[in-house]
This record gives sequence, C-alpha cells and structure tokens, in this order.
Amino acid sequence: MKKENVLYIVVALLVGLLGGYLVFSLAGGKKQAEAPMAGIPMGAGSPADYQARITEAEKIVAKDPKNFQAWVSLGNDYFDTSQPQKAIDAYSKALEINPNSPDILTDQGVMFRKVGWFDKALANFEKAQQVEPKHLQSLYNIGVVYMEDMKQPDKAFKVWSKYLELDSTSPTAQQIKSAMEKGK
Repeated sequence: MKKENVLYIVVALLVGLLGGYLVFSLAGGKKQAEAPMAGIPMGAGSPADYQARITEAEKIVAKDPKNFQAWVSLGNDYFDTSQPQKAIDAYSKALEINPNSPDILTDQGVMFRKVGWFDKALANFEKAQQVEPKHLQSLYNIGVVYMEDMKQPDKAFKVWSKYLELDSTSPTAQQIKSAMEKGK
C-alpha cells in the first residue's frame, strides 16, 4: 500500500472519529454552554486533545477549503476552547459552503454574542429561525440576547413563550421559566 493511501485512510479515520464525536457532543453539549449566565465549559478532552484536533482540522481545510465538516469541527473546537474570533471565522467558512445550517448559524451567533456583537448574534439566530422555525436553540438564544444584553425583557418573554409552546418540559424550558419569573 502506498504511503499516500495510508495517509488518506488515517485522515478519513480521524475525520470519521471527529465527526462521531461532534454528533454526540452537539446532541447534548452545547445547551449548557449557551446558558445566559454560564461560561463556556472546556467540554470533553484535555487542552492537548483540542489542540491536536485543531491542528488536524487546519491541515484538512488547508488542503480542502470546501470541506464543510472540517470547518465545523474547527469552529466547534475553537468554540469549546473560548477562541470566539477564530470560531466565528471557521463558522463563516462553513456557512459559505452551507449558508442554511441552523446549528452553525446558532453557534456562530453565540460567538458573536461572546465578543459583544449582539446585532450580529440576533441576525444569525433569526436566520436560523427562518431556515428552521422549530429550531429551539436559536429561539432560546434570541431570548437570551434580548434579556441579558439588550435589556428588553418584553421581547425576551415573547420569544421564550414561543419556545415554551414547542418545549415545556426540558431542562432548558425550566431554565427559561425561571428566568422569566426572575425578570417579572
């Protein structure tokens, strides 16, 4: 077997493992990270693990700049390691490839919020809602920006009421109910 083929196999395995990791981490990991008062946790893995994944993803996108999943992986690792501008940039590249991904729009919006670009954050969350009107995470985050950053609780309550119509029992729904009680 040629060295080039072995390299492609190794890269494919790493991308597959990273993709599987992302599927499972996105399913349950981002909700806590986007809480109004919570900091962004480091997630799974050591700083060395993150750096290894970042280095590998950077190599992949350098060779294949149209690799959507590699850009997403890179953005997610920057997100998880509190590198908001790098996450924003990586998510921008992913959105150039697939501009209608509500999850990526939302994650980039969270990073916009982290750097204080609240209007851009809202625009991303609202676009995610246009793409997928029942996308709960973007709906939740619209309320967070209105409540926490723009100090417009009436708008937050309106958005969160819509959220609670779609989901009234999850931990996020309970968090929203608590925030609405405190905000009254």
